Amino acid sequence: MAGGLAGATLALAGCASTSAAPSATGASSSPRPTTPATAFARLMEGNKRWVSGDLQHPDRDPNRRQLVSQTQEPFGSILSCIDSRVPPELLFDTGLGDLYVMRTGGAAVGPVVTGSVEYGPMTSGTPLIVVLGHQRCGAVKAAYASLHDDKPLAGNLQTIVEALQPAYEQTVREGGADPVDTMARAQVKLTATELRANQDLAPLVAKGALAVVGAYYSLDTGTVEVLAGAPS
Repeated sequence: MAGGLAGATLALAGCASTSAAPSATGASSSPRPTTPATAFARLMEGNKRWVSGDLQHPDRDPNRRQLVSQTQEPFGSILSCIDSRVPPELLFDTGLGDLYVMRTGGAAVGPVVTGSVEYGPMTSGTPLIVVLGHQRCGAVKAAYASLHDDKPLAGNLQTIVEALQPAYEQTVREGGADPVDTMARAQVKLTATELRANQDLAPLVAKGALAVVGAYYSLDTGTVEVLAGAPS
Protein backbone atom coordinates (compact mmCIF):
# COMPACT_ATOMS: atom_id res chain seq x y z
CA MET A 1 0.00 0.00 0.00
CA ALA A 2 2.89 2.36 0.65
CA GLY A 3 3.73 2.78 -3.04
CA GLY A 4 0.39 4.37 -3.87
CA LEU A 5 -0.03 6.26 -0.63
CA ALA A 6 0.71 9.74 -1.96
CA GLY A 7 -1.80 9.51 -4.77
CA ALA A 8 -4.40 7.84 -2.58
CA THR A 9 -4.03 10.52 0.07
CA LEU A 10 -4.63 13.26 -2.49
CA ALA A 11 -7.60 11.42 -3.94
CA LEU A 12 -9.16 11.07 -0.50
CA ALA A 13 -8.56 14.66 0.52
CA GLY A 14 -12.28 15.37 0.37
CA CYS A 15 -12.89 12.81 3.11
CA ALA A 16 -10.05 13.61 5.50
CA SER A 17 -8.72 16.87 6.87
CA THR A 18 -5.35 18.36 6.07
CA SER A 19 -2.94 20.27 8.25
CA ALA A 20 -4.37 23.54 6.88
CA ALA A 21 -7.94 22.63 7.78
CA PRO A 22 -9.64 24.18 10.80
CA SER A 23 -9.88 22.02 13.89
CA ALA A 24 -13.09 19.96 13.93
CA THR A 25 -13.86 20.57 17.56
CA GLY A 26 -17.20 21.82 18.83
CA ALA A 27 -17.52 24.69 21.26
CA SER A 28 -18.78 22.40 23.99
CA SER A 29 -16.02 19.79 23.69
CA SER A 30 -12.44 19.62 24.89
CA PRO A 31 -9.58 20.16 22.42
CA ARG A 32 -8.95 17.26 20.07
CA PRO A 33 -6.39 14.86 21.57
CA THR A 34 -3.26 14.84 19.45
CA THR A 35 -1.16 12.15 21.16
CA PRO A 36 -1.82 8.46 21.73
CA ALA A 37 -1.91 8.95 25.51
CA THR A 38 -4.39 11.83 25.48
CA ALA A 39 -6.60 10.10 22.90
CA PHE A 40 -6.62 6.92 24.96
CA ALA A 41 -7.40 8.87 28.13
CA ARG A 42 -10.34 10.57 26.39
CA LEU A 43 -11.79 7.21 25.35
CA MET A 44 -11.39 5.63 28.77
CA GLU A 45 -12.92 8.65 30.51
CA GLY A 46 -15.90 8.28 28.20
CA ASN A 47 -16.18 4.60 29.01
CA LYS A 48 -16.22 5.39 32.73
CA ARG A 49 -19.17 7.70 32.10
CA TRP A 50 -20.89 4.95 30.12
CA VAL A 51 -20.48 2.52 33.00
CA SER A 52 -21.68 5.00 35.63
CA GLY A 53 -24.47 6.48 33.52
CA ASP A 54 -23.08 9.99 33.98
CA LEU A 55 -23.06 10.63 30.23
CA GLN A 56 -22.10 13.90 28.56
CA HIS A 57 -23.27 13.06 25.00
CA PRO A 58 -20.61 15.39 23.54
CA ASP A 59 -20.51 16.68 19.97
CA ARG A 60 -24.07 15.67 19.08
CA ASP A 61 -25.88 18.87 18.12
CA PRO A 62 -26.55 20.88 14.93
CA ASN A 63 -23.57 23.15 15.62
CA ARG A 64 -21.25 20.17 15.70
CA ARG A 65 -22.83 18.76 12.56
CA GLN A 66 -22.22 22.01 10.73
CA LEU A 67 -18.67 22.31 12.05
CA VAL A 68 -17.57 18.90 10.76
CA SER A 69 -19.53 19.04 7.50
CA GLN A 70 -16.49 20.15 5.47
CA THR A 71 -13.60 18.42 7.26
CA GLN A 72 -12.90 15.88 9.99
CA GLU A 73 -10.13 15.12 12.45
CA PRO A 74 -11.16 12.05 14.46
CA PHE A 75 -8.86 11.36 17.39
CA GLY A 76 -9.39 7.59 17.37
CA SER A 77 -9.99 4.64 15.04
CA ILE A 78 -11.98 1.69 16.40
CA LEU A 79 -12.06 -1.77 14.86
CA SER A 80 -14.85 -3.69 16.55
CA CYS A 81 -17.48 -6.36 16.01
CA ILE A 82 -20.81 -5.79 14.25
CA ASP A 83 -22.66 -6.81 17.42
CA SER A 84 -25.62 -4.48 18.02
CA ARG A 85 -24.75 -4.28 21.73
CA VAL A 86 -21.27 -2.88 21.12
CA PRO A 87 -21.60 0.57 19.48
CA PRO A 88 -18.21 2.29 19.96
CA GLU A 89 -19.52 5.86 19.83
CA LEU A 90 -21.89 5.10 22.71
CA LEU A 91 -19.72 2.99 24.97
CA PHE A 92 -16.96 5.61 24.77
CA ASP A 93 -19.47 8.49 25.11
CA THR A 94 -18.15 10.27 22.01
CA GLY A 95 -19.86 12.26 19.28
CA LEU A 96 -19.96 13.27 15.65
CA GLY A 97 -16.54 13.47 14.03
CA ASP A 98 -14.70 11.96 17.01
CA LEU A 99 -14.04 8.42 15.76
CA TYR A 100 -13.40 6.41 12.64
CA VAL A 101 -15.29 3.14 13.18
CA MET A 102 -14.81 -0.13 11.31
CA ARG A 103 -17.08 -3.04 12.27
CA THR A 104 -16.81 -6.63 11.05
CA GLY A 105 -17.96 -9.98 12.40
CA GLY A 106 -15.64 -10.88 15.26
CA ALA A 107 -13.45 -7.89 14.31
CA ALA A 108 -12.15 -10.05 11.46
CA VAL A 109 -9.63 -8.37 9.18
CA GLY A 110 -8.72 -8.51 5.50
CA PRO A 111 -7.12 -6.12 2.99
CA VAL A 112 -10.08 -3.72 2.74
CA VAL A 113 -10.55 -3.65 6.51
CA THR A 114 -6.84 -3.12 7.12
CA GLY A 115 -6.83 -0.30 4.58
CA SER A 116 -9.77 1.28 6.38
CA VAL A 117 -7.94 1.08 9.70
CA GLU A 118 -4.85 2.63 8.11
CA TYR A 119 -6.89 5.52 6.72
CA GLY A 120 -7.09 7.71 9.83
CA PRO A 121 -3.44 7.52 10.93
CA MET A 122 -2.14 7.83 7.37
CA THR A 123 -4.35 10.66 6.10
CA SER A 124 -5.30 12.77 9.10
CA GLY A 125 -2.87 11.92 11.86
CA THR A 126 -5.27 9.96 14.02
CA PRO A 127 -3.05 8.97 16.98
CA LEU A 128 -4.93 5.92 18.30
CA ILE A 129 -6.28 2.61 17.01
CA VAL A 130 -8.32 0.37 19.30
CA VAL A 131 -9.12 -3.23 18.37
CA LEU A 132 -12.19 -4.03 20.45
CA GLY A 133 -13.45 -7.53 21.10
CA HIS A 134 -16.32 -8.34 23.41
CA GLN A 135 -17.99 -10.82 25.71
CA ARG A 136 -20.24 -13.53 24.22
CA CYS A 137 -19.31 -12.74 20.63
CA GLY A 138 -21.66 -14.61 18.30
CA ALA A 139 -19.30 -14.46 15.36
CA VAL A 140 -16.44 -15.93 17.38
CA LYS A 141 -18.76 -18.60 18.79
CA ALA A 142 -19.92 -19.60 15.30
CA ALA A 143 -16.35 -19.63 13.96
CA TYR A 144 -15.14 -21.71 16.90
CA ALA A 145 -17.91 -24.28 16.35
CA SER A 146 -17.27 -24.38 12.61
CA LEU A 147 -13.55 -25.03 13.04
CA HIS A 148 -13.96 -27.39 15.99
CA ASP A 149 -16.56 -29.52 14.19
CA ASP A 150 -15.03 -29.08 10.71
CA LYS A 151 -18.34 -27.77 9.34
CA PRO A 152 -17.95 -24.75 7.03
CA LEU A 153 -20.53 -22.00 7.34
CA ALA A 154 -22.77 -20.97 4.46
CA GLY A 155 -21.85 -18.38 1.88
CA ASN A 156 -19.46 -15.59 2.77
CA LEU A 157 -19.81 -16.35 6.47
CA GLN A 158 -17.03 -18.84 5.86
CA THR A 159 -14.62 -15.97 5.12
CA ILE A 160 -15.12 -14.79 8.70
CA VAL A 161 -14.29 -18.28 9.94
CA GLU A 162 -11.11 -18.29 7.87
CA ALA A 163 -10.08 -14.87 9.14
CA LEU A 164 -10.54 -16.03 12.73
CA GLN A 165 -8.68 -19.32 12.31
CA PRO A 166 -5.36 -18.07 13.80
CA ALA A 167 -7.23 -17.08 16.96
CA TYR A 168 -8.88 -20.50 17.04
CA GLU A 169 -5.53 -22.26 16.70
CA GLN A 170 -4.08 -20.19 19.53
CA THR A 171 -7.11 -21.02 21.67
CA VAL A 172 -6.64 -24.75 21.06
CA ARG A 173 -3.03 -24.45 22.19
CA GLU A 174 -3.90 -22.45 25.32
CA GLY A 175 -6.98 -24.37 26.44
CA GLY A 176 -9.19 -22.93 29.15
CA ALA A 177 -12.68 -23.27 30.59
CA ASP A 178 -14.31 -20.86 28.12
CA PRO A 179 -12.76 -21.35 24.69
CA VAL A 180 -15.03 -18.83 22.97
CA ASP A 181 -13.99 -16.09 25.37
CA THR A 182 -10.35 -17.13 25.01
CA MET A 183 -10.70 -16.99 21.24
CA ALA A 184 -12.31 -13.53 21.31
CA ARG A 185 -9.41 -12.20 23.38
CA ALA A 186 -6.87 -13.96 21.18
CA GLN A 187 -8.38 -12.38 18.08
CA VAL A 188 -7.98 -8.92 19.62
CA LYS A 189 -4.37 -9.44 20.61
CA LEU A 190 -3.36 -11.07 17.32
CA THR A 191 -4.99 -8.30 15.28
CA ALA A 192 -3.47 -5.52 17.38
CA THR A 193 -0.03 -7.11 17.06
CA GLU A 194 -0.46 -7.45 13.30
CA LEU A 195 -1.46 -3.80 12.95
CA ARG A 196 1.52 -2.63 15.03
CA ALA A 197 3.80 -4.54 12.66
CA ASN A 198 2.03 -3.26 9.54
CA GLN A 199 4.58 -1.78 7.13
CA ASP A 200 2.79 1.57 6.99
CA LEU A 201 1.70 1.83 10.62
CA ALA A 202 4.86 0.48 12.29
CA PRO A 203 6.90 3.65 11.60
CA LEU A 204 4.19 5.77 13.24
CA VAL A 205 4.17 3.44 16.25
CA ALA A 206 7.97 3.51 16.45
CA LYS A 207 8.13 7.30 16.66
CA GLY A 208 5.32 7.51 19.20
CA ALA A 209 2.77 9.13 16.90
CA LEU A 210 0.40 6.15 17.03
CA ALA A 211 -0.65 3.53 19.55
CA VAL A 212 -2.54 0.33 18.76
CA VAL A 213 -4.51 -0.89 21.76
CA GLY A 214 -6.18 -4.27 22.16
CA ALA A 215 -9.29 -4.11 24.35
CA TYR A 216 -12.26 -6.18 25.45
CA TYR A 217 -15.80 -5.00 26.22
CA SER A 218 -17.95 -6.60 28.92
CA LEU A 219 -21.61 -6.82 28.00
CA ASP A 220 -22.42 -7.38 31.66
CA THR A 221 -20.74 -4.30 33.10
CA GLY A 222 -20.12 -1.98 30.14
CA THR A 223 -16.45 -1.79 31.05
CA VAL A 224 -13.66 -1.74 28.48
CA GLU A 225 -10.68 -3.82 29.64
CA VAL A 226 -7.29 -3.14 28.12
CA LEU A 227 -5.56 -6.30 26.91
CA ALA A 228 -2.41 -4.85 25.38
CA GLY A 229 -0.75 -1.73 24.07
CA ALA A 230 -2.06 1.04 26.33
CA PRO A 231 0.05 4.19 25.76
CA SER A 232 1.83 5.66 28.77
